[in-house]
Amino acid sequence: MSAIPEAVTTVRSELFGPSRRATTIGVLLLISMVAFEAMGVGTAMPALVADLGALSLYAWPFVAFMAANVFGTVLGGRWCDLAGPRIPLVAGPVLFGAGLLVAGTAAIMPQLLVARVLQGLGAGTLTVAVYVLIAVVYPERTRPAIFGLMSSAWVLPSLIGPPVAGVVTERLSWHWVFLGLVPVVVLAIGLVVPAVRQLGQPDPGRGITARRRGLVVAALGAAVGVSTLTWVSQRPSASAAAIAGVALVALLASMRRLLPDGVFRARRGVATVVAARGLLAGVFFTANSYLPLILTSTHHWTLAAAGVPLASGSLGWSAGSAWQGRHPGLPRHRLLRVGFILLTAGAAGLLLVAPTWGTPWLALPVWGVAGIGMGLGFSSVSFLLLQQSGAGEVGFHSSAAQMSDQLTTATLIGIGGALLALLGSPAHALPVLLALLAALGALGATVAGRAASTN
Repeated sequence: MSAIPEAVTTVRSELFGPSRRATTIGVLLLISMVAFEAMGVGTAMPALVADLGALSLYAWPFVAFMAANVFGTVLGGRWCDLAGPRIPLVAGPVLFGAGLLVAGTAAIMPQLLVARVLQGLGAGTLTVAVYVLIAVVYPERTRPAIFGLMSSAWVLPSLIGPPVAGVVTERLSWHWVFLGLVPVVVLAIGLVVPAVRQLGQPDPGRGITARRRGLVVAALGAAVGVSTLTWVSQRPSASAAAIAGVALVALLASMRRLLPDGVFRARRGVATVVAARGLLAGVFFTANSYLPLILTSTHHWTLAAAGVPLASGSLGWSAGSAWQGRHPGLPRHRLLRVGFILLTAGAAGLLLVAPTWGTPWLALPVWGVAGIGMGLGFSSVSFLLLQQSGAGEVGFHSSAAQMSDQLTTATLIGIGGALLALLGSPAHALPVLLALLAALGALGATVAGRAASTN
């Protein structure tokens, strides 16, 4: 009975011992600052747009960030594979911090859009670089725990980010939603730089990235495609659905270059891992995006009350991720399947909430179950991705997983917007979307076993 506590203590000492303490805290700060910014900007955006431009410009700060994030993700992966994560680990936060400063001092909309591009480039680059750093610095037995901590780093921003951003915007100014994070960026860079200095220089030209051509052009195509899907998803109409279809075709062409071979066929190994990341994120974040609309439009809840199930999902995610981190010996492909099953149950359970005859309070326990599934599944995907990536491939595979995440989420949110445009009422459109999400979750559970290593 003492074996488990001893193992947990050993992992904790390896994460927070003298040799890795600064690196672990720095990684968590990097993730937290991106999370706080992501959760806070949406709250501040109405005041921001009212101050700098018309309501018709509401989507553009989100679109600018998304396009730059996609491009930064691809370039960050290529950069890490060819030259190592040392420079991206510093350049990413510096770009992100510069974007915060430019946004915090913005007086016109063009300046804010430039800031959002800088933030997107920085966030995409640093996220990939963090995964490469974990592959280099942390032994395999500690990775479930570090991924659990990274998931937990999103919980506090998810819970307090929106209300804090609202208070700061009302009492001070929306500018301080951006400027208030600059000290966190400086601290995170200061903690990560010592670890960066100790990293060795990789062998040039190794890995899958060096063998792939046209990644920059494909990254530009993906950035345009994803940003277009994001933009039209906020303008549900028949014409927007047609534009989304064209963007999806262009995006799929780019993704054939940016993803490992066999992703769309769920080929055993890393291709299925990348596909699983997209399915997990697409199902969870799409339902997460439309759940407040279900509760406010169909069941007439207040916005504050509609946010409670989202907090339940965040807490469930943190709990599931923390639990898997304390059990490093469990097969990750099996945990991935369990995660998909719980996520599917959550999406299917919302079918009892979405119609006019539905029971709205069921959203709290149901979405908590979905969150637990994400905590188990998302961390397992991250572990399997590093486990199955050879030297010079971590950056490419990590960027591919993020691209799969972004592509699937943007596509499904766009489908939700199209359904609203075609069917009108959320009570009619969103049950159709939720049925599709539940089917995709079931598909993920079916193919999860193929995520096991081919070795």
